[in-house]
Amino acid sequence: MESPLKLNDERFKTLLGKLIGESKFVQNMPPKLIPEEDLVVAHVLEALKPHTGEGGPLTVNHIHFKEKRGNLIIEYKPEGATGTVAFVGSHLDVVPADPETWEVDPFSMTEKGDKLYGRGTTDCLGHVALITEMMIQLAETKPKLTNNIFVCFIASEENASIPDVGVDKVMEAGYLDAIKNGPVFWIDSADSEPCIGTAAAIQWTLKAEGKLFHSGLPHKGINSLELASEAMAEVQKRFYADFPECENDRRWMFQTPSTMKPTKIRGPDNSVNQVPPWTEIEGDIRLTPFYEVDDAMKAVEGYVADINKNIQYLPTRGPVSKYIITEEEGNELRGKVSVTWGEQPFKGIACDLDSRGYSALVDATKFVKGKATPFSVNGSLPLVGDMKAAGYDLQICGFGKSSVYHGNNEYCSMKDMQDAIQILSKVVMILD
Repeated sequence: MESPLKLNDERFKTLLGKLIGESKFVQNMPPKLIPEEDLVVAHVLEALKPHTGEGGPLTVNHIHFKEKRGNLIIEYKPEGATGTVAFVGSHLDVVPADPETWEVDPFSMTEKGDKLYGRGTTDCLGHVALITEMMIQLAETKPKLTNNIFVCFIASEENASIPDVGVDKVMEAGYLDAIKNGPVFWIDSADSEPCIGTAAAIQWTLKAEGKLFHSGLPHKGINSLELASEAMAEVQKRFYADFPECENDRRWMFQTPSTMKPTKIRGPDNSVNQVPPWTEIEGDIRLTPFYEVDDAMKAVEGYVADINKNIQYLPTRGPVSKYIITEEEGNELRGKVSVTWGEQPFKGIACDLDSRGYSALVDATKFVKGKATPFSVNGSLPLVGDMKAAGYDLQICGFGKSSVYHGNNEYCSMKDMQDAIQILSKVVMILD
């Protein structure tokens, strides 16, 4: 390859328009919305068809673990190539979109100047179209490379509640073993810069149990809402003492240190003149990858156990608010706090800053854009931590817009995508 590739604008937009036209049917929100990723795969295979099959320079492997929910591997294997450069993570499903809240139809592509609107343009069907276009150009030009170029488009990235569908199963089944001998680029980030770290995401529910009673006689009840509020404050105080900002947070340029915060609250459908018997607070921990997920979970469980043991010392609200009362029968009744955990946590990742892949990505970005500004986010990506833990040299980048990720009026920029194919093909050149 003598120079970086240039985007075939019309071919890219034609393919992306077809993919966005399927976005309604690949919304991922079980059990209501189950995507059929094969609808997107069909358009990709059609675009690749002139370069696959007998004598074609590209090979494809359409892999299923669930009906209609395929993953797609595409490979360009030059003669004599011994290494690999892999592009994985671009996914075939999208988050739901409500047409009533959009200014354009989310399920068809709308072009306005430099912006291409539609659900999936940034996350992540725009990347699927981009990398498909790159592979078509490799097939057309047939550059002599020392590395095989490996692509894996994945199913079910946006929701893990239905297991054994996407890249976790692809990896478990051994389809990714061959790419362990070279850099792997996870293409599902944003803003056209190297993303060098993500946080773990741990969902939790804190439940406070008290005693229902008339609000005019609050001394005879245990107010679970007050208990939940004070327990939450105590848990957060201890968490921030035990998991403070560390030097690596700054080195990897994380936007915030580790956090634990409530995001939802619910309780029984009691009347206003009743002290509520239970209250649940939900939230998450976003843990930078320099702390262990298991350590954070065990620490929170320890805070809660200590609160229950010493509940009489927890601050109360007013002169008659108590978390231990004596009932008329003489029985002592204690309020109680418990914590439970949500779905399997997403692991965080700190990319290897000494990797050949990282150096190539930074240098390619500088070549195309004039500078590179690596960053880390306290958002979370599924599966990347598992892949890094399994021994893959994983780097992260992406070329959509973080400002519209999962949002209304999602769009990507044509200029960003034009730069993107040059950056990725320059990465291939540097690593060759």
